[in-house]
Amino acid sequence: MISHVELKTSGQGLYEMTQEIRQLVKASGIKEGVMTVMVQHTSASLTIQENADPTARHDLEQWFERLVPENDPLYKHTCEGPDDMPAHIKSALTDVSLSIPIVESAPALGTWQGVYLWEHRSRPHHRKIVIHLHGD
Repeated sequence: MISHVELKTSGQGLYEMTQEIRQLVKASGIKEGVMTVMVQHTSASLTIQENADPTARHDLEQWFERLVPENDPLYKHTCEGPDDMPAHIKSALTDVSLSIPIVESAPALGTWQGVYLWEHRSRPHHRKIVIHLHGD
């Protein structure tokens, strides 16, 4: 079963989509299997991160800002602004797809794990995510 999710972002940051994924798995009727989640963009990514304490997300976002700063004079790909090349690098350093087991009709996530779209661009976007569910 293939589903599509579109998330609206309002700028850089982590956007949790765990509930949408849980609902899709439940609606699919799959009890045991696997899902693949893929974002169809080169300047956004996916990650599984802590969803209990928002300071964990904040610290991660800040660390990536220091690791891949905007306005680096070595960047040549800047046609869409100072966040253009950093967004592509951040996407390359993280994941554009995730594979998550389905166990007992639910994503097999840990207690404090959530699935996030990571928007790397400063301006708002509509991000398309494809979810492929496979199992019994």
